[in-house]
Amino acid sequence: MLRFLRPVLFVCGILILIMAGLMLSVAVFAWWRQDPEMQVFLTSFAITLGCGLALVLSCRDKAFHLVSRQLYLLTSLSWVLMSLFGALPLFFSHFQLSAEDAVFEAVSGITTTGSTILSGIEHLAPSLLLWRSLLQWIGGLGVIGMAVSILPFLRVGGMRLFHTESSDWSDKSIPRVQSLARLLVVTYLSLTVSCVLCYWVAGMNLFDAINHSMATVSTGGFATDDRSMGRFSLGVLWVSILFMTLSALPFTLLIAFFRRPSLQVLNNQQVIGFLCIIGAVSLLLTADLIDLHVFAPFEAFTQATFNLVSVITTTGFASADYTQWGTFSIALFFVVMFIGGCSGSTSGGMKVFRFQLSYLFLRSQINKLIHPSGVFVTQYNGKPVQDDIILSAVAFSFLFFMTLAVVTLLLALMGLELMTSLTAAATALTNVGPGLGDIIGPAGNFATLPVAAKWLLSFAMLMGRLELLTLMVLFTPVFWRG
Repeated sequence: MLRFLRPVLFVCGILILIMAGLMLSVAVFAWWRQDPEMQVFLTSFAITLGCGLALVLSCRDKAFHLVSRQLYLLTSLSWVLMSLFGALPLFFSHFQLSAEDAVFEAVSGITTTGSTILSGIEHLAPSLLLWRSLLQWIGGLGVIGMAVSILPFLRVGGMRLFHTESSDWSDKSIPRVQSLARLLVVTYLSLTVSCVLCYWVAGMNLFDAINHSMATVSTGGFATDDRSMGRFSLGVLWVSILFMTLSALPFTLLIAFFRRPSLQVLNNQQVIGFLCIIGAVSLLLTADLIDLHVFAPFEAFTQATFNLVSVITTTGFASADYTQWGTFSIALFFVVMFIGGCSGSTSGGMKVFRFQLSYLFLRSQINKLIHPSGVFVTQYNGKPVQDDIILSAVAFSFLFFMTLAVVTLLLALMGLELMTSLTAAATALTNVGPGLGDIIGPAGNFATLPVAAKWLLSFAMLMGRLELLTLMVLFTPVFWRG
């Protein structure tokens, strides 16, 4: 067992050292700003550095190979450890968070969910605001790295549909993964810097621009004020709409576009479907807001588009309390909460391609009922889709809604009313952020939930980010029997 765990723990140690480096950088920022939380970050840095070095030095080896079973464990364990160590500055801070609150906030950041237990965020020390944003930013980078580099090898997630590599993790694949990782980092950094500049030009101060750009590109949604994006101009909202949409597109597609700018690169069935959903639903909600005389026409279009894009991309920003826009709006936001962005992006949710594959599967089944002897080939982006990919999409959907039902029932057993239980479970599994209702809606937070509910939702956020199966497979006896 130790031989099986050593490579996993070694890589986890490296990730923990990266987390320690981020803590030290925030401590330097706190020293520069004469921030009272500087000692908190130095203490967290020392603990994290010691644990990281202990794992790296005790588990290092001249050469090792990661097999799929180890990758399952590595993927899940790394996210859990990053969340726990990421909670240290929040736990030690003068804000005096409990263990469950600090872990909930850190998990929400690392998984780019954006749910929060904090109120009066604008009164937090700048270093803590920056740390929350950094958690989301590093989490967003980890999301796309995991989606395009690891999950396809595990036959989990959506990128299998867009890749042709085999399912082994051998030496010959490492250079390709390293090259892809460099391109992903460059693209992610470029989007972040561009977003900072655009926010700054649109009227944000530099500190807000940096924090909100990290939350936008990671589709995380942590803001620096309880009002989220409601305190900014319509111009800022349109900048956010642009970068939330870009960040919800497949990053492999963005890399291809930046290397060879052409609209033909974006001629992708998933991207077209995603943009069409945004356009259609935004116009539908705009018409409803104009009919209800909630906003003037252009402001109605801006508010509808911003908040819908925020929920569909699972960012979780809010510019208004959209639960006050009527029952149709509440129902619409609840439905689009499940959609998510594209596979291989920083966004969560069920992903657009799964809905498209489910529709193609349904159409094929109807055709077979009409023509029992017919042979029908399901195509996606002009290529035949293997049956096991369609079956995995259907299986994921079944597992998702089963998990949603179980988490909802458990939250209801803890005393939460139905709307709060259902939308809290949904927003955790889809990594959206705010739920619906007076307690966890866009104008509320998760602070008043029971302690057990916070631990359960933290676990649900991790399950949602890891595409459910990656984490759940660890709880099967056959995994540990090898």
